[in-house]
Order: sequence, then structure tokens, then C-alpha cells
Amino acid sequence: MFFAVFLFSFFTKAQSVIIGRTTGTLPHLEYGLGADRLGGAKMTYLDTNVLIRVVDSIEDKYKVALTNSRHAYLPKRFFKADNVIKPKPFYLTGSWMVRGDEQYDYVSISLDERLPYKSEQQINPSRIVVDIFGATSNTNWITQRLTVKEVKNVWYEQIDNDVFRVNIDLSHEQHWGYSIYYEGKRLTIRIKHQPASLKLKNLKIAIDAGHGGENNGATGITSKIKEKDYTLLFAKQLEQALRCQKVKTFMTREKDTSLSMNERMLMIKKEDPDFLISIHLNSSSKDSIKGVSTYYRHIGFRPLTQFILTEMLKLKLDNFGNIGSFNFTLNAPTDYPNCLVEVAFLSNKEDEQHIMNPKFHKEVATQITKGIKNWLKSMR
Repeated sequence: MFFAVFLFSFFTKAQSVIIGRTTGTLPHLEYGLGADRLGGAKMTYLDTNVLIRVVDSIEDKYKVALTNSRHAYLPKRFFKADNVIKPKPFYLTGSWMVRGDEQYDYVSISLDERLPYKSEQQINPSRIVVDIFGATSNTNWITQRLTVKEVKNVWYEQIDNDVFRVNIDLSHEQHWGYSIYYEGKRLTIRIKHQPASLKLKNLKIAIDAGHGGENNGATGITSKIKEKDYTLLFAKQLEQALRCQKVKTFMTREKDTSLSMNERMLMIKKEDPDFLISIHLNSSSKDSIKGVSTYYRHIGFRPLTQFILTEMLKLKLDNFGNIGSFNFTLNAPTDYPNCLVEVAFLSNKEDEQHIMNPKFHKEVATQITKGIKNWLKSMR
């Protein structure tokens, strides 16, 4: 009760600020207050214990100040107030270390505080860009070790008084993933190397069968079949096709199990696959809409989705499209390439008949596998 009154008193004063830190599992920032079935458009996931300045409260979200002129929204469950923290007018960056080991390269930047950040992938040239909010440059050197394999060049820009931009050029055209986290007050960008071998049998692939358990997903227009049952059938066929190629696989579920999106994401991150394929079945309010589609969130992961769609279209399915910036939870991680495949529409009678056909399940697995192989060949 006291804390609720405390919050109200702060929010009723002009330009009041509550200081605290991120908490909980997979805290994230959102661009605005919009929401649909996929939730608000996500700006970035953050590490825990990141400094947050709350400037307003709107329903289940806090408006947070990233800089003097930039704001975002944080779901309230990811914030813990801390009145012991004494915010500074500015925070400085320090020296960098760039090094590598057998699997990853690391770009590590010393800071005065665990500040919020966001990242994006760029292509042509292949690059990772990280903005650190509230940071001002006091970087006087960047040490670069010869152990790096994927990092080609690193440099920074002070794009605003309180926005410090990290630029990381990559050696390969294809993005293979990166993770951002704090080690104490050092922000680290861990960048995955391109696999030493691009042969399918030397890779590890995560497969996600959409929905499950209490989450039925879509329903067939005439048959009333459940999406959760058929995504599992497609996923198992894909697993079998890949195992025939001697590929190591990981399934998020192998039976009718209830799993949240966050649980799936944490499972996959722990397995650290080379890439992820998530399988769903589509639905529309218009029963004339049909076809196959593939989805990505980050532009550097788009090629995988394009190659898979090209092969899936050989099954004589309509082309519903290759869809980017998709705000689906399993497309959100930057740690590994990922592709959501919406095989066909349960709301369309013709597509529904395909979906119910066991022969079609095998054909889909074959075409997805061919798409993956062609994607890998394109990099050799």
C-alpha cells in the first residue's frame, strides 16, 4: 500500500522520476503502447539489473526515459524500484577489449553503470549496431586481439549527447547470431562464429512445434482438427528427415505439452542451436486466403526464410509471402538464425485437405530440408 501511494505521489508531480532496475525473466522494452495478439512491438530484450528511469505509469506498463529525448515502455513486472540509487547526469564509457575463442568473438566495453541498450542487424555490409542509452564517450583505446574470427572492424560514434553507438563489421555476409549481456558493468556483445563446416550433418537444429497442451491454436474449417496436433506431426517428420541426414536436432516438445513462449525461448537458448525452425499453421477470417509463408524478425536472418519459402512453393501452394520484422517471440532472439514456417491455412478448405494428408507432411519436411541445404550452399 505504501509503495502504491509512493508511486502515485511521484507520478502526480511534473517530471518526476523513479529509479530502479530490470528484474525477472527476459525483461524487454517496447516501442509504444500498441498491442495485438503478438503483444506490443518489442524494441529489445535486456539483461537484469539494468538501470531504469520511470517517468510515467500507463496501465500495465511504465514509460521509461532512455535518454533526454528518447523513451520506451517496460512491462511493470520487469521493474523493481531502488531508492538507494543516486542517478548521475551522465555516464562514461571506458576502454574496450575485442577477443575471440573457439566459438565466439567478444566485444566488451567498460561503463560507469549497467545502462539500457538496443541492437540491430545490418546487411551489405554485414554489421551489428548497438546503441547504449545514457552513455557519453570517454573511450581512449580499443584493444583488438588476433584471436578474433568473425569481427572484422569495430568503432564507435557519439550520435547524440547521451547515445553511444557501437559498430561491429562482420567477416561473413550471413549473420550467425549474437548475445548482449553485462559482466559487472562491462557490456559484452558475444558474436557467434560461422560454423567451420557448412555441411548439414555438422550442424545442430532446433525444431519447434507450435502451440500444444492448453493452447490449441487454430482449428480446421471443416474437420475441426487442432493446429497443435498437426504442427507436432510436421515437426516430427522434419526431425526424422534431418536425422536421416545425421543432423543433431532438438525438439521443444515431442508430445501434447503446454509451453509458454518464454519457456520455449529459454530452452532453445540453453541448447544453443545453429538455427531454429518453428512450425505453425495459419488461419484467416477469409476462407479464400491460402498458401505458405515464412517469417523473420531480424534482417540478417532473412536468407534462411527465403530459401525455405522457395522450396515450399514447389509443393504448388500459393505464395502468401516472406514476412519481415515479425513480432513473434521465437523470431525475437538475436542469438541464432530462426525461421517461422506457416505451412498452410487451416481456414481454407483446399489447404486443410493438404494439412490432413500424411504424404504432405513428408513432402513439407523434404522441402524445408532442401531449403536449408540450399541456404548453406549459398555461403560456400
